[in-house]
Amino acid sequence: MEPTIEIRRFETPDDALDMKERGGIDIVKMRDGTTGMHAVFEPGWTWEADEKPLLGSPDSCPMRHVGYCIAGKLVVRMIETGAETPIARGDFFDIPPGHDAYVDGGERVELILFEAPGG
Repeated sequence: MEPTIEIRRFETPDDALDMKERGGIDIVKMRDGTTGMHAVFEPGWTWEADEKPLLGSPDSCPMRHVGYCIAGKLVVRMIETGAETPIARGDFFDIPPGHDAYVDGGERVELILFEAPGG
């Protein structure tokens, strides 16, 4: 089979997490299983209040996130240690499972996240 270039757009996602007025995550999936996500979190968004209920209310976020921050400032806290790390515009990041997070300040946070096939 000849290799072809595959293009997906967040405007037509395969799935989405709707957090109403606090934001949401649009999800696209490539043929090989690679996933891309465009996350938008409005000022006042917290993982605890806005995303946790959509995931079945685990103690912390069970996912690893690799991505790039387009706008805003997100503070991510590791639950076990309490260590907080700010992620800001221009940062490329790798967040392990076991965290929560919140928007810091009055600017909307925008992230692009990547997940490898089977990840």
